[in-house]
Amino acid sequence: MTDVRKINPGSGKDRLIRPEVRALRAYEVADATGLIKLDAMENPYSWPPELVSKWQRLLAAAPINRYPDPGASVLRQVLRRRIGLADEFGLLLGNGSDEIIQMLLLALDRDCAVIAPTPTFVMYEMSAKTVGLPYVGVPLGPEFVLDAERLLEAAATVRPGVIFIAYPNNPTGNLFSTKEIERVIRGTDALVVVDEAYFPFAGSTFMDRLQEFENLLVMRTLSKEGLAGLRLGFIAGHRSWIDEIDKVRLPYNINCVTQITVAFALEQSGMLAAQAEQIRASRARLFEGLSAIPGIRAWPSDANFILFRTHGANEVFDGLRRRGVLIKNLAGSGLPGFLRVTVGTDEENRCFLQALRDEMAPA
Repeated sequence: MTDVRKINPGSGKDRLIRPEVRALRAYEVADATGLIKLDAMENPYSWPPELVSKWQRLLAAAPINRYPDPGASVLRQVLRRRIGLADEFGLLLGNGSDEIIQMLLLALDRDCAVIAPTPTFVMYEMSAKTVGLPYVGVPLGPEFVLDAERLLEAAATVRPGVIFIAYPNNPTGNLFSTKEIERVIRGTDALVVVDEAYFPFAGSTFMDRLQEFENLLVMRTLSKEGLAGLRLGFIAGHRSWIDEIDKVRLPYNINCVTQITVAFALEQSGMLAAQAEQIRASRARLFEGLSAIPGIRAWPSDANFILFRTHGANEVFDGLRRRGVLIKNLAGSGLPGFLRVTVGTDEENRCFLQALRDEMAPA
């Protein structure tokens, strides 16, 4: 019998796994068991019992023994009506924004680079490296403003296939200048993806400007509106782009439970809008409370989270966890000394602020 090891020498991992993948760290999700969970930008509100009962009756008829509609045609039509997307534009659905990002990058030429202003959503870089594309992060300006000139200079030195711009930005929470974003879109022949994951809390959009820019794509997710567990994201733009990206989509990527539930949830637009308004109001109170604590500097936010900085951020993060509150430590995301807290219910926010005051109090 032939000894396979002599034909293919070397460590299996080193021989078979690409170096850029070996260099990555898997995306880590903190265990929030028993804690007030304010680390993942989730909507803290559930549905009223009568709505849950109606939804459960719909799910009882779900054909889970069959493959789902591969194009999610009913759901796509509901989404089109909700966002006011004209038929001339394409709409592609994904298993959260993460799959949308991955599909887009898989469709790009292997010589293309991926560019984004930093710090920003970690999955732009992680997805680029996973599929083998070079990633270029361009630092934001003072107070986290978008510097279009610097971004375009970086684009001129590499061959960008796509430029991601989170709007509002994660983890900083601010809306970039629309004029600076326009400069980027006009100044490159790369695709520019405006990621509007936090649109419900910001209200500003490029969705109604798709007609102006052939190289513009707008991406959103329903996770922040209270449907995080269903994992649905979507991207819109000129059909010539969307049709190409759709070719790398795995079949049946949106399961039937998600299709049924999201279509039903979007019919409850009044409830979702009311929850978003409640979160915006709570955000203002949370920002005020944070800003009143000595040793804390908080940044205004257009999202459903607030970025803040403090001395000894690592110790503060650990102390809050011991006091029963989980937030996000950004030390590993290029922002040492910074923490990020999701806007929770008023009671959750109160508990967080009290825990932070206790942690920051002189010994």
